[in-house]
Amino acid sequence: MKCLLPLLLLPAALPAQGVSADWDVSKSVAALSAQAARLKPILDQLTPQEWVAKGAPQTYVQQWKGAEDELGYLVNSAKALEKQPERLTLALDTYFRLQSLENRLHSLADGVRKYQNPAVGDLLLGVLAENSSNRDNLRQYITDLAAQKEQEFQIVDKEAQRCRGILSRQPPPKKQ
Repeated sequence: MKCLLPLLLLPAALPAQGVSADWDVSKSVAALSAQAARLKPILDQLTPQEWVAKGAPQTYVQQWKGAEDELGYLVNSAKALEKQPERLTLALDTYFRLQSLENRLHSLADGVRKYQNPAVGDLLLGVLAENSSNRDNLRQYITDLAAQKEQEFQIVDKEAQRCRGILSRQPPPKKQ
């Protein structure tokens, strides 16, 4: 029991690290998700199948479908992170999905400008750029959360080593 008590008190023992409060993270992630959702009507306007008829590569169709899928995955991942902001894996998944979407849309915007309408391509990138502060906040949160998790692991590991030392110094139980 002496070994378990410090582990139960671990969250109280950690100094404040600058990791945002759960409600702040949830609010920021909700803003990221809402801003990303603004891309959906723009993606719905795109007609990459018609671009192919104008000489565009077929890969634009695949990029467009992939961007629509990735947008849905991003929104779902962000919703999961809103509910459990302390989960590093969800934060990473949301960030990587956002990066993937951004990469697809930058490439797709070139096709939009060339084969459909330059103004729609600019709009697509403009709406995407509006999410940059949310992306930066998420990246900083991931860095802070990872640092906190590392510190927690170090404390738990140190305490486990201490408990192993105590247990190894105890005499073996007497046989009856």
